[in-house]
Amino acid sequence: MTDFPVTALRSVELGTPDLAASVDFYTRVWGLEKVAEAGDKVFLAATGDDCHVLELKQSDRSELRKITFRVRSAEDLAALYERTVAFGCTVLRAPGAADPLTGGRRFVVREPQGSVLEFVHGDRRKETAVMPNRVLRLAHVNINSADVEALSDFYRAVLGFRLTDRSKMMAFLSCNSDHHAVVLAEAAAHGLNHIAFLMPDLESVMRGSGRVIDHGTPIGWGVGRHGPGDNVFAYFVDPMGVVIEYTAEVLQVDESYRVKGPDEWVWPPGRTDHWGIAPPKSEACKKAQISIGFSGA
Repeated sequence: MTDFPVTALRSVELGTPDLAASVDFYTRVWGLEKVAEAGDKVFLAATGDDCHVLELKQSDRSELRKITFRVRSAEDLAALYERTVAFGCTVLRAPGAADPLTGGRRFVVREPQGSVLEFVHGDRRKETAVMPNRVLRLAHVNINSADVEALSDFYRAVLGFRLTDRSKMMAFLSCNSDHHAVVLAEAAAHGLNHIAFLMPDLESVMRGSGRVIDHGTPIGWGVGRHGPGDNVFAYFVDPMGVVIEYTAEVLQVDESYRVKGPDEWVWPPGRTDHWGIAPPKSEACKKAQISIGFSGA
């Protein structure tokens, strides 16, 4: 496999018990654009070149159905498939043509802790049209794990990610120059912690957050600046109980970046971010961060 066989986090799929309400929130309030609909699934795009960044599917409950990664080459796609199978992942879709909407080829597996992962190569891209206060692309997905070290080993040894930092509760993993595309959070049960959407800049995080507040959804945590990754953040809980984040200014790293451990990521008492201005995370946000499971789990 080439260096970083996985090159990007492309999209996520969420199950929702109220598809119409979720589509309305993510288009009218969050700022995504509906680009396709197929049966009980709706595809939403940001302003970057990904064909879509969010799939919403009618479901009995709110759940994380799938995380999709883009792969560098056809050879890497084949090699990743063999490695995931050898590791013990459950094959849900063998390598083959992807959906007509996205194009390219893909395979889908469930890793041992329960999350469904899709890997695609040759998927369609669209013209980028960066707009102020609108989402550019996905930034990262944060997964809860009862065994962070085991899941971190899987991402690194099987999928080719690199560890960039390890705080007391979280492991940060990169697959390109972004400090992290995947974050693994220690929790009592496996599931989704939150999904982060990249905004063009700090001003867009602030104005986007104001728009969400104006529509009746309060900030769950932020605005602040994280430690690992140095990114600006504002957390919200969507109408179906999923924690989502606006973020910007993600630290760019290369092989010279020094991984820091828990002893170095320590805040003064009462502080939860670099600036020291973010109020404590809301109880609703904390509860939501441990309430969303994986589909089929």
